[in-house]
Amino acid sequence: MHIGYARASLEKQAIDRQLDELAAAGVRHSDIYQEKVTGTMRDRPELNRMINELQPGDTVTVVELSRVSRSTKDLLEIVDTIHKKGGHFRSLNESWLDTTTPQGQLIFTIFAGLCQFERDLIAERTKSGLKAAAARGRKGGRPATKPEMVKTVEELRRQKVKIDQIVAETGVGRATVNRILKAMRAREAAESNVETGENIGNPEN
Repeated sequence: MHIGYARASLEKQAIDRQLDELAAAGVRHSDIYQEKVTGTMRDRPELNRMINELQPGDTVTVVELSRVSRSTKDLLEIVDTIHKKGGHFRSLNESWLDTTTPQGQLIFTIFAGLCQFERDLIAERTKSGLKAAAARGRKGGRPATKPEMVKTVEELRRQKVKIDQIVAETGVGRATVNRILKAMRAREAAESNVETGENIGNPEN
């Protein structure tokens, strides 16, 4: 079954063009999930509903990647979730990402591998930093929360790493991790009130 997803960033932006292109690609209007919400919002109700209702064999189609994802990592997580539910994903404007084809599946696998590689590098840098601190005589498993450590905690959480694992990998205490993540959520909520543009594709006019 062909499923469509369309999103406009602001209420004043038209979503009709996306609906027309999805229909031309073979997606019935009744099977298109649509919403008007900025792409920086982590909570996109219709996107979440679409993923929850996805059935094995379904193919999710979007007009362009910027309509479904906030960043490359966000895109990979969404496509991976769809894949784990037995579905496929394709973008009309970025035809290279079509997991219904062997070529598209290969490209997605490569990008997913690079994302995991980056995550492993973050973990390795964190462990190296802790070893260096120990070598200098610093005791205890809770190093001072420096800006780079705050960035590491935020990055791991954005990759949906569980808090227990973040604590284990960074050595930062749970209470400190929770404070960092609380501040991050507050900052993202404030930023979501202003349209900042998309990280992938071109923003819709």
